Formats: sequence, C-alpha cells, structure tokens
Amino acid sequence: MLIDYLSGLLSNDMGMDLGTANCLIYVKDKGIVLSEPSVVALDRDSGEVKAVGSTAKQMLGRTPANIVAVRPMKNGVIADFDVTQEMIRYFIRKVHTRKSLLRPRIVIGIPSDITGVERRAVEDAAKQAGAREVYLIEEPMASAMGANLSITEPHASMIVDIGGGTTEVAVISLGGMVVAKSIDIAGDELTECIIQYFRKKYNLIVGETTAEDVKIKIGSVYPQDEETSMEVKGRDQTQGLPRTMTVTSEEIRQALLEPARAIVELVKSTLEETPPELAADLVDRGLVVAGGGSLLRGITDLIHKETDIPVHRAENPLCCVALGTGKYLEFLAEGKIRK
Repeated sequence: MLIDYLSGLLSNDMGMDLGTANCLIYVKDKGIVLSEPSVVALDRDSGEVKAVGSTAKQMLGRTPANIVAVRPMKNGVIADFDVTQEMIRYFIRKVHTRKSLLRPRIVIGIPSDITGVERRAVEDAAKQAGAREVYLIEEPMASAMGANLSITEPHASMIVDIGGGTTEVAVISLGGMVVAKSIDIAGDELTECIIQYFRKKYNLIVGETTAEDVKIKIGSVYPQDEETSMEVKGRDQTQGLPRTMTVTSEEIRQALLEPARAIVELVKSTLEETPPELAADLVDRGLVVAGGGSLLRGITDLIHKETDIPVHRAENPLCCVALGTGKYLEFLAEGKIRK
C-alpha cells in the first residue's frame, strides 16, 4: 500500500483512450491533457516516423509517394504493433513531465471482445513505449464510469459507446457487465458509406477528410426540423477532373441508413438478452449514448423510436472512456483495485 502510494506521488500516472480514430490521455490531478487523432505519418522506404496525431492527420490523402499516413489501430485493436508503439511513445512523452521520478502507470481502455493475444499486444506496446505498469479496462465499463452512471448499484445501467472503429453496448449492474456486445460498425463505417454514396450515385471521388466533414456538418439518421445542404469538392471519376456539387442532408441520411440500422439492431439484441428485472429498470432509467458517433444528429431519436426507452446523451460524450480511465486510476491510488 505505502509503495503504491509513494509511486503515485512520484509519477504522472495516466489513463488512455487508445481509440481507432482518436487518442485521449487523462493525467492524474490534471484531467484530459491530450486529444489527438490516432494517425502516424511514415517514410515508406525507411519506416521513419515523420509525424503523429493532428499533424499526421492533415497529411491524409495529401502525401507524396514516399510518405504514407496510416491509422495503426483498427476496430479498437492494434493493426500495426510497431507503429502503435511509436504513437503511444510519442503521446506519453508529450504529456509526461520530466519532473516525475518514475515512469507512469497507464490505464488503457480496450474493446470488450478483445482476444488474449490482442490484450497482450496492447500491454506490450504500452510497456515498450515507457509505461511502468499497464492496466486494461473494458471500454463500455470505462465509458459508463466517465458518464457518471451508478454502475455499482443493484440496478441496470446501459451504455452505448459509438466510437471510431467499434460500437460497444453493455448493461451493467453491481460493478460488472451483465450483457456486453460489440460490432465493427461505428464512425469510420459511417464515413466510408458517404464516400461510397458519392462514388456510386455521382461518380465523384471524395477523400476521407471531406466525407467526415460532410458527416459532421449535415449528417443525420432521423428526419430533422430543418434540412440543410452543402457544397462538396472531389474528382470526377469519369473525366478525372475536379468537380464541385451540392448535396442535401436527406441524401446523406439515406447513405447512413444501413450502418445506423446495424447499431440499433445491436442495442435491441443486447436488450433481448438482458435479464427481466434489469430490463425493467431500463424502462424508467433509459440508456446513455457516448462516443463521437453519439453526436450524429438523430441517433438518440432513432434508438428511442426503435426501443421505446428513454435515450440520453452523455454530458461529455467524446471524453467518457478517458474520464473513466481516470476514475480507475483513483481506485488504484485508493487501493480498491489490485492487479
């Protein structure tokens, strides 16, 4: 106990939401100190890291032949071990002060259906990047903690975390996940559907950054009181020349319908497997949506319409997992959790 307490004083322990789209870092006593895209720019020939995070994301689709911008995380797990290690090392160095005498302990949020091999890959990447100890917490649990749900009480709390690579749904009671499900459809899949929509309907090739901008500005999955439109620039697939066109929010809603339905079906299947007593709790308490995908217009209305239970958006949906890892750090410091 005393050693753990002193170690906490001498190091900047941190929690990490190592997401497919973004990486957020929570530092003890400071809160969230970093939020950057999970993107790394590499020299194709030498493998040298040229940029990480926001700078690397700006290079997506804009790099010369010898530079490639990659996302080392896929569906919430490590797709490229070496690149992920470099990315974690970069983020740790960016936030870990040299005043600390010890390397940090790190809590990392992981998908609920991660395999043993994938768990070890996350732990090894973090340790080789500079962590003293690594603790893993399932993302639905971390998200529920970050959303301030009363997960230790003898009643049901339900979280729907729509991230970049995965959507995680869980019903939690008495500090444990009673039912948990995951699907590889989330923010990235929504963006890809927009790219394919332009390609198939208009023969217009748009980049990932453009499609994401469309999703954020006019994307929706439920009819809105005021429909909007915006100009989109891309390359004509037939002529190979730049072209500008106007697209409406109704069109984008059609493009997003299929992945949105898949997310709703995941929520419904989770509810179907929830024990009756806990399901009864949710009739009044409802569920909470978090993650970047929860900001998509109409997603709460669509889930409510299909499930007929109240749906609430977390107060700080983008940061729930990171805030949850921070609470886990507090439990570690208080000796409530042992590795």
